[in-house]
Amino acid sequence: MLKKTCIFAVATLLVGTAAGSSMAAGRDYISIVGSSTVYPFATTVAEQFGKTSKFKTPKIESTGSGGGMKLFCAGVGVDTPDITNASRRIKKSEFESCQKNGVKDIVEIKVGYDGIVVANAKSAPQLKLTRKELFLALAKQVPDPQGGEQLVANPYKTWKEVNSELPDTAIEVLGPPPTSGTRDAFVELVMEKGCSEYGFIKSLKKSDKSEFKAVCHTVREDGAYIEAGENDNLIVQKLEANPASLGIFGFSFLDQNTDKIQGSLVEGEAPTFENIADGKYPVSRPLYFYVKKAHVGVIPGMEEYLAEFTADRAWGEDGYLAEKGLIPAPAEERKSFAEAAKELAPLNM
Repeated sequence: MLKKTCIFAVATLLVGTAAGSSMAAGRDYISIVGSSTVYPFATTVAEQFGKTSKFKTPKIESTGSGGGMKLFCAGVGVDTPDITNASRRIKKSEFESCQKNGVKDIVEIKVGYDGIVVANAKSAPQLKLTRKELFLALAKQVPDPQGGEQLVANPYKTWKEVNSELPDTAIEVLGPPPTSGTRDAFVELVMEKGCSEYGFIKSLKKSDKSEFKAVCHTVREDGAYIEAGENDNLIVQKLEANPASLGIFGFSFLDQNTDKIQGSLVEGEAPTFENIADGKYPVSRPLYFYVKKAHVGVIPGMEEYLAEFTADRAWGEDGYLAEKGLIPAPAEERKSFAEAAKELAPLNM
């Protein structure tokens, strides 16, 4: 325990000694972890940054939003990441963990917006789904099909059993694991909305919030939902191999693979760039990254990387990230977060 404490103290001291830049000698590149959804956008910026600046290309790992936060909040020093990407906002518990471990000043940058798609192979029929149907197909417990206000273990084996107008194919959905921000957003934007259509479940939100969350957010574990890790490209490949299956991931992966896969309509709306930007597509969410202020000025290139990411040529309406599937934030919002990046304004929660 004493040895670990000493190592942490040395790492902390190195970060605090920006002028000495002994930390910079230990690591001369930016270390980034986090969301698989933000990963392709961050990678594009990192590659551009590496080509056009005097700094090394940042190293990025796709760990999932939750996994990234855990690594980011572990402390300060060369053995911890400088930036973490997230496909949801930092949780209060994660923020408090950061504070407890000495990560005091965190800069929050909203990157833009993204839609969560439920896609299948182009060789299969395009599905038209509601959030209620998705809840019934994927929840661990659902209202008894025989009627009444009680929950039973999910009995649905095929989409046709959920809705007679849907295909008579087995429910098989490849999706993100619990560490993923996409999973967090999906259960909140889809599962919770779907289960709230049942009055007796919706009433739990006031009477027993933890039970409501357990019912609405818990995904079935009988093989119908398959956790596919943080590699969204792998899901795309599996959908091609099995046209009867569906996959859940961010819009950018659909946008980059339109020759192979198609997005299902949700509540009658297609997951298109325009529909997400207009707010018509119901399953959309903001994307973020978080910066460890203590590492700025110590790890080479951090300020310059932030400037590249928050420039209109990158995240603007005609920027190179829009070509990769990012839905740009409104101009005023971009201006506000660009200023936060420049001033390194710390987040308060």
